[in-house]
Amino acid sequence: MPAAERLLDLVIALSHTRHRMTKGDIRRQVNGYADAASDESFDRMFERDKDQLRELGIPIVTLTDSAHADDVGYRIDMAEYRLPPVDFTAAEVGVLSLAAQVWQDSAFAADSRRGLTKLRAVSDLSDPAEHTGLALRVRGPDAAFPDLLEAITDRIGVQFTYRAANTGTTGDRSVQPWRLVAKDRGWYLIGFDNDRQAQRSFRLSRIIGRVHRVGRPGEVQIPQQVAPHPVHTTEVVLALVPERASAVRARSEPAEHPAAVADRDVVRLEVTDTGRFAEELAGYGENVLVLEPAELRQAVIQRLRAAQTWGRG
Repeated sequence: MPAAERLLDLVIALSHTRHRMTKGDIRRQVNGYADAASDESFDRMFERDKDQLRELGIPIVTLTDSAHADDVGYRIDMAEYRLPPVDFTAAEVGVLSLAAQVWQDSAFAADSRRGLTKLRAVSDLSDPAEHTGLALRVRGPDAAFPDLLEAITDRIGVQFTYRAANTGTTGDRSVQPWRLVAKDRGWYLIGFDNDRQAQRSFRLSRIIGRVHRVGRPGEVQIPQQVAPHPVHTTEVVLALVPERASAVRARSEPAEHPAAVADRDVVRLEVTDTGRFAEELAGYGENVLVLEPAELRQAVIQRLRAAQTWGRG
């Protein structure tokens, strides 16, 4: 049987024994140990499992019989193993509810929903309106990531269509790929731009369509040292409803602006991808107003209008 299942059965047995279990008891009663070919193999298996459980923090204690000192037994110290009662305030459950949303598009979706249901059964949820718009997602790597990673491994050139960050124009790029790096909430390709005959960096989220391999494997020579890549950023100024948009507040700083709105907090921050940032801001609805730049404000409005008309007609 799988080792994890055998370990779980051992934990259950040692936590429910009235006094203790000897090695003989464990070999006879715990699933998985009867398969041991000999006493020696059983001893090795049990000692390995016991050490692993202790490394996980499970307090397995050793007991001896007062009349028979050689009669050694084992059990789990339940006083040390049990967790204290879990009690969350309404605000804490509200935060956990938001955290559970991070996993709703992942393999952990079912587990997060079950955990949240149990918490709701024993605690009061905070007002959902307090967290309007804060709906996080776990993003997977950009679509171009696996193709570029394979190209770097095979040392082969690539071609792709790219949208420039400063002008927004698109064009074809022919690149010798060197590195993939994560920086400022995004993935970047660092390589040699054949058309410009210089090192360049490309944000993967700005690559449009497929990445095509060019040439033969082994042709690209990757240097041992690659200079750090420059990151283009855009300054953003926002007006936030008090006590809203906490995720944006956490990475921004207070600011002043001539178009400041009464009863709103003005903040500024630097972003590296206005398209993705527009997606995030649209989720906050009326709680966030974009003051600058104008193109970001228009991108947010477009997404809000698309959401408003979605499903009609």
